[in-house]
Amino acid sequence: MILRRLNARLDPVNHDEWLAHIDRMKDMYPLRYDKDVLSGPYVIEKLYEVTDGDAVISTDVGQHQMWTAQYYKFKQPRQLLTSGGLGTMGYGLGACIGAKMGVPDKTVINIAGDGCFRMNMNEIATAVRYNIPIIQIVLNNHVLGMVRQWQTLFYGKRYSHTVLNDKMDFVKVAEGMGARAYRVTSKEELEPVLREAIEADEPVVIDCQIHCDDKVFPMVSPGAPIEDAFDANDLKI
Repeated sequence: MILRRLNARLDPVNHDEWLAHIDRMKDMYPLRYDKDVLSGPYVIEKLYEVTDGDAVISTDVGQHQMWTAQYYKFKQPRQLLTSGGLGTMGYGLGACIGAKMGVPDKTVINIAGDGCFRMNMNEIATAVRYNIPIIQIVLNNHVLGMVRQWQTLFYGKRYSHTVLNDKMDFVKVAEGMGARAYRVTSKEELEPVLREAIEADEPVVIDCQIHCDDKVFPMVSPGAPIEDAFDANDLKI
């Protein structure tokens, strides 16, 4: 498994030794994803590139939350607003609006999945009403991604209440509330849309269509120790 070497004996108070060890682990086990298609990791990496890592980012809960933590390289404290493991779906949009009010000179962006965005998307109308120019990115895979990932890997693909493949149109919903909105279906479309959204002085919703079977790695099986974390390559063994 990919984290077996985390058991190396390190001085608990030698921070430089720990940082060097982490750098070695990153070299040994780099994060990987399919760079040929639009995906959650690609969206986050491109967002980091376009914002030069200076944006304030809020998230909701799920796969998009993990991808944000993995692929946006935060430079300063309080750049990432997230509920951690509390599981508060719908948290991110309100946090994004509040953050923009607190630091109006910063680009402030909420990252959500389509399931989380449904929980609190009416607050786009609040941002429009008060002309709070936040950016809402929806990583739209038409499923409750993190729960479905567990159902795929550990529960025999018995999908219970995790498939959201309906006719919901977030672009129309956002425009109906008065926001600017875009739908992104390919890698090539993403960067110009992100740049337009950052330049716009109004609330923007970006609906990014990604595949329902994109997964977050590494992960740990239910009840397993952290050193047994695995990734997609382990599943092929």
